Amino acid sequence: MIHKTTKVICITLLLMIAVSALHASSFADSTVGWLKDKGLSPRLIVLIISMLPLIELRGSIPVAILLFKIPWFEAVILSILGNMVPIPFLLLFIDWFFKLISKVPLGARFTAWIFARTRRKGKAIERYEAIGLVTFVGIPLPGTGGWTGALASRIFGISFWKSMLYIFLGVCLASAIVTPLSLMGKLAVH
Repeated sequence: MIHKTTKVICITLLLMIAVSALHASSFADSTVGWLKDKGLSPRLIVLIISMLPLIELRGSIPVAILLFKIPWFEAVILSILGNMVPIPFLLLFIDWFFKLISKVPLGARFTAWIFARTRRKGKAIERYEAIGLVTFVGIPLPGTGGWTGALASRIFGISFWKSMLYIFLGVCLASAIVTPLSLMGKLAVH
């Protein structure tokens, strides 16, 4: 039997995910503002926001380059490191988490929805495994990235170490796309 506190935590997490999905861009802005207000250094802020779902390095690289004026190569390294920190934990514990929240009706509906959505979006992953997962993680579109890639790799049964490699390569691909765009934005500002 699930503890009442665990149910509340699971429902709160689900609501946080749903709300942040609706307000992803304002989520990044408010998160950066909140962390700045706490007195954290710009580099630590970049590292932290690159770990967060929805923001990941797609948001941390522009924040680092455009807001904090961190050199692009340092912004990329911080963002890749931060984006990869949660991945092994997600890969190891995502099955447990979904089993846990599936015991609550709202959690069961959310789990069914997220699995169906990931299967629908992940046809390339299922068919091409390595290239599919790298591309899925690497192309900076809404609903893709390291967090979603970790979920997809578990749904499609890709081994832990292959998943780590493919997600890392996808994160590097995303940084190779986002960095020049951020640098072009920096030039446009001047």
